Amino acid sequence: MKRSEINKVIKDMEKLLRECHFYLPEFASWSPDKWKNLKSDAREIVDNRLGWDITDYGTGKFREYGFSLFTIRNGNVKDPQRYPKPYAEKVLMLYPGQFAPTHYHWNKMEDIINRGGNDIYITVWNGNDENQKLDTDVTVSCDGVLKTVQAGGKILLHPGESITITPYLYHNFITNTSGGPVLLGEVSMCNDDENDNNFYDKIGRFPEIEEDEEPYRLLCFEYPKIR
Repeated sequence: MKRSEINKVIKDMEKLLRECHFYLPEFASWSPDKWKNLKSDAREIVDNRLGWDITDYGTGKFREYGFSLFTIRNGNVKDPQRYPKPYAEKVLMLYPGQFAPTHYHWNKMEDIINRGGNDIYITVWNGNDENQKLDTDVTVSCDGVLKTVQAGGKILLHPGESITITPYLYHNFITNTSGGPVLLGEVSMCNDDENDNNFYDKIGRFPEIEEDEEPYRLLCFEYPKIR
């Protein structure tokens, strides 16, 4: 992705957050220059990859296949003594018609909440260790109400509604092609992007960046080492 595109996406997401009256912590607006001078009191942000995360999954087609998110809080499965939080929280944005690829988590359970803007469709399948989508009915909890759909069925979430995603449940996201972007919340067990994402089609997770302008915000994998 071009840095100019990443900058624009972050600004678009900041606008959507304001419209939905969802407020991020102070470090969401830190400039790249401020990051250069941080000391060890901000180590939790760096170690747990809190902050901005914009990806096209290596496709080069962000507006078709992509996700924009901000990790607000997270524990650390690699260092639970220092970071014992067993939970995480994110906020995410998809543009109209944008698709986030099919995947499941081996360990993480999460609630996906439509926080505002457009509607969102969550497509679901039961999965297994052999990377297979099973041809079986899927039962999920949506705000405490059980819903059952056929394999590959879609769950529609209007603003305010949510779905619980359990381990080994394949799922993807897609928004309407009309209307504006959607703002999603994610409340989950501790998040481990490097080891707990099983994509049905093998794709990348973090983008390669073409530096065509200065960064507006640093992404969560770009932080300098804390002194």
